[in-house]
Amino acid sequence: MTFLIDRRSNPRQKSAVNRQRFMRRYRGQMKQAVAERLKDRKILDQNKGEKISVPTRDTREPNLRHGPGGRYTHVLPGNEKYSVGDRFQRPKGGGGSGNGEASDSGEGLDEFVFQINQQEFLDLLFDEMELPNLTKRQLSGLEEFKRVKAGYSSVGNPSNLSVVRSMRTAVARRIALGAGKRKELKRLEAELEALQAPPGDEARRAQLLEEIETLQQRLERIPYLEDIDIRYHRHIREPVPHSKAVMFCVMDVSGSMDERTKGLAKRFYILLYLFLTRNYDKTEVVFIRHHAMAKEVDEEEFFGSRETGGTVVSSALRLMGQIIAERYPVKEWNIYGAQASDGDNWHEDESRCMDLIQQLLPLCQYYSYVEITERGDKPLWKTYSKLLDQWGDCFAMEHITGPADIYPVFKALFGKQQA
Repeated sequence: MTFLIDRRSNPRQKSAVNRQRFMRRYRGQMKQAVAERLKDRKILDQNKGEKISVPTRDTREPNLRHGPGGRYTHVLPGNEKYSVGDRFQRPKGGGGSGNGEASDSGEGLDEFVFQINQQEFLDLLFDEMELPNLTKRQLSGLEEFKRVKAGYSSVGNPSNLSVVRSMRTAVARRIALGAGKRKELKRLEAELEALQAPPGDEARRAQLLEEIETLQQRLERIPYLEDIDIRYHRHIREPVPHSKAVMFCVMDVSGSMDERTKGLAKRFYILLYLFLTRNYDKTEVVFIRHHAMAKEVDEEEFFGSRETGGTVVSSALRLMGQIIAERYPVKEWNIYGAQASDGDNWHEDESRCMDLIQQLLPLCQYYSYVEITERGDKPLWKTYSKLLDQWGDCFAMEHITGPADIYPVFKALFGKQQA
């Protein structure tokens, strides 16, 4: 008896294999569509999939159409409309050259909409990326447990009965108990066949038939299923490891930061948050907005408030350090900082910024700074550039000038490191 066990990680839904084949075939188009959908998502809105569109020109399949030329004088089987000798207009050859379907309402079929789930969305978005120097601090696994399979047992609850393993054990037992009898039965059958040709020994033939029948009855009396064959799935409680991360979103909201700049920063924060949720079991977000003063706010106020003022970056860094000390012990949390700014800073604040950022970097797994402006000699860029030599492993900085730069910059910050 042969048992085939399918261990492929296919989802329990119809056409799972076809779905995976489709996603492999159009992976490039889908990755591009996923990157464009980021602008409509919120930072904390990551527990759902997405509807993405694939151009129909990329999903077009080969089809049959009437070709020009040829003369036919016979009627094909199954035809009920024409008879031999009838004349009718030949169908026009070729097909339409448009990219969509004609419509009298001014709309046509120009794209194919495909629904992907949350995991597929993240896989496409963060393909070929990783967290540099990823370290999961304090795997706290004493709070929750999960039941996992741990082999089989001869005792257990009837609801955990393993039919396949029980039948396998029963078959093995029957084979072992009947091996000698089957061997003897084959020998007797071979001897009986040799006595069939005349002249045969009738007495010996009768004796062989009696012994064969006795052996067959003894084989049939071997129980099909015994209590010792029953097997149950065995489960144990296993602690669930939890790795925790906190993401600090620090953004300048001074008068020089317009709505376009804030929108670009929001897209960068969305990418970072989604990326962290793939690597950590629990991820929290802290929003810190600053001008001359820094304040911890919620996401709506972080991006929507119209409060403006001067620019003092050290106020935000000081507040970040205070929040870490009060709520996020370094031994238990993986701390990530993401700062977005247009590069302006009060010139007398440079020394305070250097002191505070050098105190924060040893506490962080990674700190990224994006300057949303044209490349130039901005004060904050000059200040942070001095940190690259000493903190290059956990600190990175890049320029963003427009929406098209966000995803490439993110890939540059978190691209996989070569071994």
